Amino acid sequence: QVQLVESGGGSVQAGGSLRLSCAASGRTITTYTMGWFRQAPGKEREFVAVISWSGGSTNYADSVKGRFTISRDNAKNTVYLQMNSLKPEDTAVYYCAAGVGSFAYTGGRESSYGYWGQGTQVTVSS
Repeated sequence: QVQLVESGGGSVQAGGSLRLSCAASGRTITTYTMGWFRQAPGKEREFVAVISWSGGSTNYADSVKGRFTISRDNAKNTVYLQMNSLKPEDTAVYYCAAGVGSFAYTGGRESSYGYWGQGTQVTVSS
């Protein structure tokens, strides 16, 4: 079992930055594909970013490409999401997720992730 706890959310003005962290416990996430998803009020949860077990491969939703960066520190069993140039439309609850499949298989497919955190709120005001 893997437990995931997100932190770092908060309120920020448009153009600002936040760094989300996802701390894993229970077992090492060294071999897991890790992803970030978000869910805005009244909308379905959507893919944000994914990173391979080694950190060598990443992929992003078009809406965040060039502004968000996903990274991981396997020694700390932690995954990060650096969010820059935030926009009001980035307002959502952000979830961290872990998947046992390969990067290519798991990607942005929500059903491929077996473990989820409880989420952290990000609010961007204009």
